[in-house]
Amino acid sequence: MVRKRALASRVRSSDPLDESPDHVLVGVVSIPANAESPWRLIGKRVLMAALVLGLAALVVYVDQEGYEGGGGPDGRITVVDAFYYATVSLSTTGYGDIAPITQQARLLNAIVITPLRVLFLILLVGTTLSVLTEQSRQALKIQRWRNLVRNHTVVVGYGTKGRSAVAAMLADEIAPDDIVVVDTDPQALRSAAARGLVTVQGSATRSDVLKLAGVTRAAAVVVATNSDDTAVLVTLTARELAPNAKIVATVRESDNKHLLKQSGADSVVVSAETAGRLLGLATITPTVVGMMEDLLTPDEGFSIAERRVEETEVGGSPRHLAELVLGVVRKGQLIKVNEPEADALETGDRLLYIKMVSG
Repeated sequence: MVRKRALASRVRSSDPLDESPDHVLVGVVSIPANAESPWRLIGKRVLMAALVLGLAALVVYVDQEGYEGGGGPDGRITVVDAFYYATVSLSTTGYGDIAPITQQARLLNAIVITPLRVLFLILLVGTTLSVLTEQSRQALKIQRWRNLVRNHTVVVGYGTKGRSAVAAMLADEIAPDDIVVVDTDPQALRSAAARGLVTVQGSATRSDVLKLAGVTRAAAVVVATNSDDTAVLVTLTARELAPNAKIVATVRESDNKHLLKQSGADSVVVSAETAGRLLGLATITPTVVGMMEDLLTPDEGFSIAERRVEETEVGGSPRHLAELVLGVVRKGQLIKVNEPEADALETGDRLLYIKMVSG
């Protein structure tokens, strides 16, 4: 108990992020969107600017008699002069060597060239405007997401283990927008965003970062950090913020498993020990390892699935069902199929069974 209080004191702090305005969170929270290629955006702006410039030059050349200072005969405006005048006019340089002298030319400058100048300037600063627009759009999306996010899964750490966990959830038809990834590595977050996941940049040992990820309203938390001590701190923080969420954590060493349990983890996977067992089995019975890998890969072959017991199955034995049942989940506890308690199914039970998956 003293250990938990000491750890809790390390992770309690002010909560600036989760209480911050939405526009401050742009760059911290990333809501995935179908972004257009920047080169395509630049190409569009260049093309639009060229069209505006060409339109202005055409207006000037058509009304060439209304201008003086051109390089043609009798000072008439040539095509080159028209583009030159359009360029210096739209860019607000205005050397004054070519100028409108008739009422018609001046009127066209007022009602045509001036709006084109404004449009041209907007295109020149389009990148800045685009950034501001995107920031506003992101802020609105963050605000909407924070108001609506419920019963999602928070994945802490998007390394090898985190990516594998997300891949398994996506294969089980969990929507990408129901998964929130928390990590400190920008590259890992970009990889997660590319898969359509919501991302939060920051250390999950901080309560405000987990609150920002919506952990208080999450259905599950997956702790897949690279170090065991970080996993303990994250699990402790998550459990304090989300007493009812299901927390699944991974550790490298089995000696630290009890620390995760004491910190509030519902399930703990020992990654190094599991990998070692598979390596040992592979030297003796490689086919067994192949079958286990098949079971853990949800996309094809066999897969471990879970379903609710139907009313017609209540009272019967799971051994008599068409599926190959491995166990019964009753009130959150796993009962193996060969245990006496599993002989009679009850209402509300869930079955763990092996199903065929089409590739």
